[in-house]
Amino acid sequence: MEYLADIGLEVHAELATRSKMFCSCAVVDSVSAPPNSAVCPVCEALPGALPVLNERAVDYALRVALALDCSIAPRSIFVRKNYFYPDLPKGFQISQFESPLAEHGHIEYILGVVEKAVRIRRVHLEEDTGKLTHVHTEKEDYSLVDLNRAGVPLLEIVSEPDMHSAEEAAGYARSLRSILQALGVNSGDMEKGVIRFEANVSLRPAGSETLGTRVEIKNLNSFRAMERAIRYQLANQQKNLEQGRTVEQETLGWDDLAGETYSQRSKEDSHDYRYFPEPDLPPLLVSQKWIEEVRSGLPELPREKAYRFERQFKISRSEASLLTDDQDIANYFEKAVASDPRTDPSTLAKWIIGDIFAWLKENGAGIETIKVSPSSLAELVSMVQSGQITQATAKRLLARMLAEGGDPLAIVAAEGLQQVSDEGTIQHAVRTVLAENPGAVEKYHSGKPTVEQWLFGKVMQALGGKASPQIVREELNRQLSKPG
Repeated sequence: MEYLADIGLEVHAELATRSKMFCSCAVVDSVSAPPNSAVCPVCEALPGALPVLNERAVDYALRVALALDCSIAPRSIFVRKNYFYPDLPKGFQISQFESPLAEHGHIEYILGVVEKAVRIRRVHLEEDTGKLTHVHTEKEDYSLVDLNRAGVPLLEIVSEPDMHSAEEAAGYARSLRSILQALGVNSGDMEKGVIRFEANVSLRPAGSETLGTRVEIKNLNSFRAMERAIRYQLANQQKNLEQGRTVEQETLGWDDLAGETYSQRSKEDSHDYRYFPEPDLPPLLVSQKWIEEVRSGLPELPREKAYRFERQFKISRSEASLLTDDQDIANYFEKAVASDPRTDPSTLAKWIIGDIFAWLKENGAGIETIKVSPSSLAELVSMVQSGQITQATAKRLLARMLAEGGDPLAIVAAEGLQQVSDEGTIQHAVRTVLAENPGAVEKYHSGKPTVEQWLFGKVMQALGGKASPQIVREELNRQLSKPG
């Protein structure tokens, strides 16, 4: 039997405000700040402490809701979501449930060259929890609680189960993160946990309109982990269904080292949280004037930017999509193009997507950390286009600059890396190589044309890889074609 996967994502994005959701405590880096250094009676849920809503957090949430084409509720309600965990001092989380801030939006993105669309079910505000550090030694096991993150503004974005593969889910997640970055409401730094993904995954027989039993995979902290976890869970569910077993509704964790999911608890339904209106917060009222003010300030969104890149810079749709997946990369590309009008934007795009992307992946770095400025990359590519250096020299030089920095023009001048285009020098090198390899020349003339590529490599080697490949090929072909 064939099965169809249905995948929805719940995305929790910390909003980049200066203060927390319901108090004036500063939002600090949860990785580098001393534990419990940004807390107050509201964060600690001390008796008598009352929440006050952060207006900037609402403004940021409206930006996201409008960018996702949602309907904004003029009146939304905060509720208490009751559950007990050590990093939740109150014993409940202030969130939104039946009356969220926004609903019924959608997001369109490009997967390869294919247009995809996913419906957004809801966008609502809530507060983040604290952070637990688990310590395990031979003598004792205990957990430490850091409340710096408790109360940080959190936006939850819930999609419909409109994705049908791990690749589609990751494409949606990348697109959503890019939108949040472009809006300036979230850094997108998954390593620091400022954006976290949870996947709801189910299978149903092909042709059936009834969704299968879903499981939720919690806290996926990279796109690679998301794809691996979804693929694993889909394969596991299909195996169970084919063997006549049922899929249990539950909440799962993902073990990236083992490459498998594991059960955390049975999946709660809404009634398990005993929602009721937060008595200490009035309804949130959003006027049409406020909505229009936010709408008028929205920046160019990644999908719009991708289409502009495609038209303006004559690059492919897939290249434009890759360049706009990350706001920092899009900015880097535009700065590189603007820094040197002589440089072909399409060629620049290929260098970024190829060599620079490969280096970033290998080193686990972001483009904002690299030592090659946009203008230096443009200068390097321009030198290749003008024939000053060869493509091979440029690739070696870029690898060096990524590791050490430096100005490409200065390095080329100091180390004599300029391309050899002098015909006399190339003629002499070709003549020498042919004289030193009479056997290869004889094979070529006896009907083995592939030997020419080997001889070409020897000539390039003799010239230190700096000769013009086109001139070398032309001269090699000329000398091999001479009689005798």
